Amino acid sequence: MSRSWSRTSLVIASAATALAVLTACGGSGEDTDGAPGADGKPVTITFWGWAKGSKDVVDAFNASQKKIKVDFEEIPSGNAGGYAKISNAVKAGNAPDLVSIEYPSLPEFVSSGALQDIGQEFTEDDRKKLLPQAVELTTLGGKTWAVPFDAAPQAFYYRKDLFTKYGVEVPTTWDAFKSAAEKVKKADPKARIATFFPDDPTTFEAMAWQAGAQWFKAENDTWKIDTTDPATTRVAAYWQGLLDADLVHKNASFSPEWTGSLKNGGTIGYLGASWGAGVLKGTLPEQSGKWAVAPMPTWDGRPASGMLGGSTFAVTKDSKKKAAAVEFATWMATTEAGVKARIASGTSSAFPAATALRPVAKQVFDAGFYGGQDIYALFEQSGASINPNWAWGPTTGATNTAIKDVLGKLAKGGPTVADAVEAGHDATVAELKKRGLKVEG
Repeated sequence: MSRSWSRTSLVIASAATALAVLTACGGSGEDTDGAPGADGKPVTITFWGWAKGSKDVVDAFNASQKKIKVDFEEIPSGNAGGYAKISNAVKAGNAPDLVSIEYPSLPEFVSSGALQDIGQEFTEDDRKKLLPQAVELTTLGGKTWAVPFDAAPQAFYYRKDLFTKYGVEVPTTWDAFKSAAEKVKKADPKARIATFFPDDPTTFEAMAWQAGAQWFKAENDTWKIDTTDPATTRVAAYWQGLLDADLVHKNASFSPEWTGSLKNGGTIGYLGASWGAGVLKGTLPEQSGKWAVAPMPTWDGRPASGMLGGSTFAVTKDSKKKAAAVEFATWMATTEAGVKARIASGTSSAFPAATALRPVAKQVFDAGFYGGQDIYALFEQSGASINPNWAWGPTTGATNTAIKDVLGKLAKGGPTVADAVEAGHDATVAELKKRGLKVEG
């Protein structure tokens, strides 16, 4: 694994060069309240997030010590409105101290000046506990902008009882996935093997990442944007074919339609990530023992994965309680108690960036929903196969909004997946130029 992560570091370091000019506008990070508990009184910080188990973690932390008190507010997931809420609060000057931000969106928050550099508070000893790639993804312009919490390798969840009933083998390649999709539809005309999420560009991007795409590349002071590469073109055409042949459902992610289809057997698979294990377990408790997890299908049958999401904790620019916020974030990400509190909630299957804590996560997660399967061993293997040649650019919001707008209009004779990717490209280039950055592509 180490070789793959080190190659990724080179990509991120390159991106950091182009981001360096943007990171100078971060917050000052002056703590007016001193260190936690310096005056004998607890420091109260506010934390906004949406990840499963967050409230349980906050409750456990508050009960574990008296120096810091955390007030938690659950907000919508980032792409469902959470990021807009955070951005608006930062602009209004009433943002919380600590926020959840996924890796793809971190560069944009950094470049907009919404966050503080936490390098002095999040020490080298802390960083050594974490997956090197996760550390690199939170290091931009030579500064540390967030505490990594989890990695998110891709995985395929499937109803093993219905796969057996329909005589469908678990696909290991994308060609086999299409054949399996045809077999599922033939066995039950109302059932589909999986769902295409028109509202979630990150799932498509993870599959392009898995295939070898590299949309964002920074060289010196220039961003090179390439979304017409063979890998992206292949993935877009593949999913267009599945949609045209009505071999997958098209529903918004985690919507009532998607959930209802899972409950009634109309959808018997889910292309997700490591955190999806907790989502399914919490969504479908009545189906315990009927689900299993497999590696993502790949183009050549050899292990390969992108990363779908993955979360970090960042301190907003106007917070005056940075030391306390980072202490809490570090506790969540790097301590056995923090990981146990989150996963023992029964709703989270987080794959910790702190490599030494993965056995803890495995021990605490009740895998009965998956028939006792060692899902963390699978996540470990998938994590080792994450394609290293991907970096996120500083305009994720503009990119994904444009893609999402077109994906929502997909229809026979109408816009295509390729059209959505093109729209994302154009929006990215326009936004980068608007910010005065050099762009090629």
